[in-house]
Amino acid sequence: MMYNMDRLYESVSDKGHVCVGLDTSPGYIPPLSRSLAASDAEAVLAFNYAIIDTTADKAACFKVQIAYYEALGRAGFDVYAKTLALIHEKKSLVIADIKRGDIADTALQYAKAHFEGDFEADFVTLSPYMGMDSIEPWLAYAKDKGKGAFVLMRTSNKGMRDFQYLELRDTTRLYHAVGDKLSILADQYRGNYGYGAFGAVVGANPKTGTEREEVTALREQYGNLFFLIPGYGAQGGAAEDAALLLREGNGGVVNASRSILNAWTVKAANNGQEANNEFAAEAAGEAVVVMRDAIWKAAGI
Repeated sequence: MMYNMDRLYESVSDKGHVCVGLDTSPGYIPPLSRSLAASDAEAVLAFNYAIIDTTADKAACFKVQIAYYEALGRAGFDVYAKTLALIHEKKSLVIADIKRGDIADTALQYAKAHFEGDFEADFVTLSPYMGMDSIEPWLAYAKDKGKGAFVLMRTSNKGMRDFQYLELRDTTRLYHAVGDKLSILADQYRGNYGYGAFGAVVGANPKTGTEREEVTALREQYGNLFFLIPGYGAQGGAAEDAALLLREGNGGVVNASRSILNAWTVKAANNGQEANNEFAAEAAGEAVVVMRDAIWKAAGI
């Protein structure tokens, strides 16, 4: 069975580890281009198109955070659907960052919404904290359509210690319990490159030597899980941090949103010129290349 996770592995091999996060707030758009749009929804769509067009050949995939589109109301859902469609037109892979975590028929409806129709994506993000029965309804789409998911395991936010770090036994923490369950699932839905159809979200901004040891151990312990790695750039993670979560040069994509979408602000300040979407897309493309090359270097590739 050829899963989307296999396609992602191949995309990383071809293009590097960068996942471009389209967490597009209207405030990220150059004021000139935003002012010319009929609405903020239209401004976001035009900005997304420019970013995707410039970065699709340099990024392994895209991650679209649905909250930014929900905030735009009904028009935002149209922008969301059109953004997903353009990514697919570019033959790129897209992660719908929706963090669903319900069960039974509700989960089945969520799965239908995001693995079929207008909002169809290649991957979704899921929360496992209602139990594995919140994951199971999505699995039919892995079996039938090769779809994938990234399940929250050890995230990059400050509050992750509130629950994910709770000790269960000895030095085992709650996030280990999630990883253990996902590893079992990965063996049941193992792709051509040894990774399960469903992977894990593991953050890349360790702040201490102990945390670096933890994430290194996670990579070794869960060799059959492909990682979606947030925390790079604006959240403090560096290429060296992300490289700890890779496996033999692959096994993970590293997400960056603000540091790519807002790269134009630095370039405009340095050049002393007014930016538009074309200028912003060019800066985003340059930021992707810098990030990609830094991760390659840190990973010894």
